[in-house]
Amino acid sequence: MRQLSSSALPETPPAGGEPAVRLHKVTKVYRTGGGAVTALREITLGFAPGTFTAVMGPSGSGKSTLLQCAAGLERPTSGEIWLAGHDLGGLSETRLTLLRRERIGFVFQSFNLLPSLTARLNVALPLRLARRRPSRQEITEVLASVGLADRAGHRPSELSGGQQQRVAIARALVTKPEVVFADEPTGMLDSASGRDVLRLLRDLAGAHGPTVIMVTHDPVAAAYADRVVFLADGQVAGELHGPSPQSVAARMTGLEIGGGRS
Repeated sequence: MRQLSSSALPETPPAGGEPAVRLHKVTKVYRTGGGAVTALREITLGFAPGTFTAVMGPSGSGKSTLLQCAAGLERPTSGEIWLAGHDLGGLSETRLTLLRRERIGFVFQSFNLLPSLTARLNVALPLRLARRRPSRQEITEVLASVGLADRAGHRPSELSGGQQQRVAIARALVTKPEVVFADEPTGMLDSASGRDVLRLLRDLAGAHGPTVIMVTHDPVAAAYADRVVFLADGQVAGELHGPSPQSVAARMTGLEIGGGRS
């Protein structure tokens, strides 16, 4: 496993079969004026290297909180999270930022592209933030990998929604991350563009690709994944392997009408 470029982070390289992301008894409690809300309750999950997992659940089930904690964007109240060989609980905020920058890619529903920059410059941004000078060939290659080599000079306003999301995926990939987190990546796309993005995410994962973890509310989107993890009331409520849209929708219906854990 490659080392981070800044001051050494304590690292335990995963052995064969060790998850790329591992949560052990993770609980997240939000303190409010009226008391406390428990968003996650002792979640234990693993995400194997090179796999594509969708996370689903009813509104308020904790799926977005799970993604944020797994990615190191929020600290859990208790429990352990290991990401890309690092125990997140032992890292300072500075080192967490470094880990996210060099080991993790993010894809958001709203693309989050800078409107004044071309596709090429948007993709290069993570490298520039890491004080690296990306080569033109490096950026062209990653844009080509998402089918947009011929759109490198276009600004977001000159691209369709699906093309903007593919630029965002290229930006997530440019640092060669070990894990890509996607939060409702097709939420703002039409069905055809959404299918293109989902096929791209599916094809990313594999023996030589990153682990992809996607939060979605759409059974069709979830069916592109290798596995679907269901949450209800902040707890794991079951899994599906080799999912179909019909099997995902049926499981979600059971959760939404109070079918409980499965």
